[in-house]
Amino acid sequence: MLIKRPTISEAQVTDYAIYQRRREFLKTLGGIGLLSAAGLPLLANAATDEVSTPYDDITQYNNFYEFGTGKEDPAKHAHLLKTSPWSITVDGACAKPGKLTLEDILKPHPDQERIYRLRCVEGWSMVIPWLGFPLADLLKRFEPTSQAKYVRFETLVDPKQMPGQKRQVLEWPYTEGLRIDEAMHPLSFIATGLYGKALLGQNGAPLRLVVPWKYGFKSIKSIVRISFVEQEPHTSWGRSAPGEYGFYSNVNPDVDHPRWSQRKERRIGEFRKRDTLMFNGYAEQVASLYSGMDLRKHF
Repeated sequence: MLIKRPTISEAQVTDYAIYQRRREFLKTLGGIGLLSAAGLPLLANAATDEVSTPYDDITQYNNFYEFGTGKEDPAKHAHLLKTSPWSITVDGACAKPGKLTLEDILKPHPDQERIYRLRCVEGWSMVIPWLGFPLADLLKRFEPTSQAKYVRFETLVDPKQMPGQKRQVLEWPYTEGLRIDEAMHPLSFIATGLYGKALLGQNGAPLRLVVPWKYGFKSIKSIVRISFVEQEPHTSWGRSAPGEYGFYSNVNPDVDHPRWSQRKERRIGEFRKRDTLMFNGYAEQVASLYSGMDLRKHF
């Protein structure tokens, strides 16, 4: 990669034990309210007493069908992905559309750390220390118009780099979407790294979306196009199985998948299952987005 990111050194944060000692240090400060006084950035939902999932598990256990349907396939094949040069096309209902290099995308945005839960629709979960920047900060640069009711995202299509695309497991390119207010929410995040290292191909390099209150498949990887649109965009899993994967895909223990319950989840690295939380534990921040909606109908 030509870009010197992330700016946090590998020696500072790569080691799992260092992350745990950092949390213990934060606790001695008396809570999140004292972070600013200590000269540390106050980040939305960056403080948690949950143990982060080990780096090896985050990078070796993945769903990324562009590289294959097995959990180990992405790590096995992602070395084929070339992330430099990389560009993203921004189009649709915005005043400043264009095609930007990865350098142009990243330059205005300093790194932030966000420690978020990730809940897979399959019933497993992780806690991941991401690096990146708020999605809203990126979208505002293109000045979406009043016709921009939704944001559509698209993944790279290149079967030579992504051998899983040689099979029509899904309709390529992989696409996802958010309502504009969801996209502009402070928790919505563009990840460029994790555990202080640049993002690997199997985790969605060089840019992936992270929407922590939704099931993991909403967090589209290896983004090459962002479109501001007026109508609700079609999504890959919505096209494949509309009765199983709704547009909103909010984590909701009261709405089961047709083939399994969503009330429990297995945190990777743990034996016993735990209760799944409404909106993956972010209800206080995001429930107002869905005020008055029937979340069983709009699942």
